[in-house]
Amino acid sequence: MVINRLGIFYLIETKNYAGNVLINSHGEFTAQYDEDQFGVPSPIEQSRRHERILRRLLGRLEITARVGTSLEFHHVVMFHPKAIISRPPAKEFDTSSVIKADQFPSWHSGFVHKMSGVGMVLRGIANVRSLETAKDWGEKLMRQHRPAKLLELPQFMVPVAPKVTAPLAAVPRPIDAPTPQVAGDAPAEAGARRLICLHCNSKISFPEGKYCWNNSARFKGGQYCREHQALF
Repeated sequence: MVINRLGIFYLIETKNYAGNVLINSHGEFTAQYDEDQFGVPSPIEQSRRHERILRRLLGRLEITARVGTSLEFHHVVMFHPKAIISRPPAKEFDTSSVIKADQFPSWHSGFVHKMSGVGMVLRGIANVRSLETAKDWGEKLMRQHRPAKLLELPQFMVPVAPKVTAPLAAVPRPIDAPTPQVAGDAPAEAGARRLICLHCNSKISFPEGKYCWNNSARFKGGQYCREHQALF
């Protein structure tokens, strides 16, 4: 973007197509590389969308025309100097603002010449700003700039961390299943009730209970005294 002391904004849209650029009478753009062609968004329409956004920003920054008229925007689309631009007839679609990058000085001179009419001059004089004002506007706009993070990945390429799922709940053991014990460990106090023979309800020793727990399949998870272990 360029701004001059008359409050005129030049919005410059740059495209780096080194192949051929075809523009039809409807303002549709096509890029051509050798035998391949593909449609591309209209850079003119892109620049006009930028204008709408910029107008809102300028209003918020209190950058306005002096005589109460709206600010003037002029769009320029610049292609690579080696691009070949095929244009429709001017009466069908005006492409005078579509130029190669090295043509900007001559385009600007021609544009200024077209604005040299009496009405345009008077309006320009009414809107003329001091260098300090133009500088102030430029500094306000520069403060809005947020440099792109060149090393930042596009959103669709950002890796997604795998979802962390809660660990599976422990599978509950049957109520009468023994608590696993390490060899040599004394039974926990809470497990003392298991030191009872399920057949005769008599107290059994820890070795008797441990023997049953170590052979759970045989005793079906229960514990028995030495006499009634013989039943299994």
